[in-house]
Amino acid sequence: SSLVELIEEKRNDGIYLTICGFGMGNYKDGRMEQISNAGNGNYFYIDNIREAKKVFVTQMRANMFTIAKDVKIQIEFNPNTVKAYRLIGYENRLLAKEDFDDDTKDAGELGAGHTVTAIYEVILSDSKSKQAIAKAADLKYQTKSNSDNNSDLMTVKFRYKPIKSDESILLEQVLNKSAIIGLENSSENYRFSAAVAGFGMLLRDSEFKGAATYDNIYNLAKPALGKDEENYRAEFLQLVKTASALQPLEASTGN
Repeated sequence: SSLVELIEEKRNDGIYLTICGFGMGNYKDGRMEQISNAGNGNYFYIDNIREAKKVFVTQMRANMFTIAKDVKIQIEFNPNTVKAYRLIGYENRLLAKEDFDDDTKDAGELGAGHTVTAIYEVILSDSKSKQAIAKAADLKYQTKSNSDNNSDLMTVKFRYKPIKSDESILLEQVLNKSAIIGLENSSENYRFSAAVAGFGMLLRDSEFKGAATYDNIYNLAKPALGKDEENYRAEFLQLVKTASALQPLEASTGN
């Protein structure tokens, strides 16, 4: 639309636009997200005083001060180690593989203190899963020089542009198979993130929800609250309880 074009034009002048939506009712969530994306800013939905404090007080510095622009992440799994993978969420954030190295392609911005978590569901090469698997695209590990690589788990590539630059910087990290650890040995942040992802799949009744239930999501998240100084994670537990209470008994118990 003409509004989005105007915002994109101002973005090139270093003017970033963050949008906050308030209240209930005739709420254009998708349009607000589209506009904030065009303006290299963030989008927040303020539905209560706690959320207002989170956005305008607790996380104000991260929301107002961008430290990296057009941030892109590209994950490449070694097919000798991982025979299938699926990104959970981020459906509206996906880029074509050729867009990763294209500095003209717009991507997300990262604010001071911001963290981003992406979760993949993977099937390891030695798994007994009978999941149907599509043919992998030709990437790094499909080339002749890397076809016998059995020690790498994956390669993570990270691109970003400094605030005053239109040329991206590439960071690359290879993870070895030794990075694979059991759930019980994973970090509190990981276990809590996994619980949030599972909760989202239950709410959407995702075909990939597997045997997840509100009960086991709650039991995964509760021991992983960490410091939780602002009680955001504790609030999530209440959301899980509320959602569970709204479901038929068999959906809550997993029977």
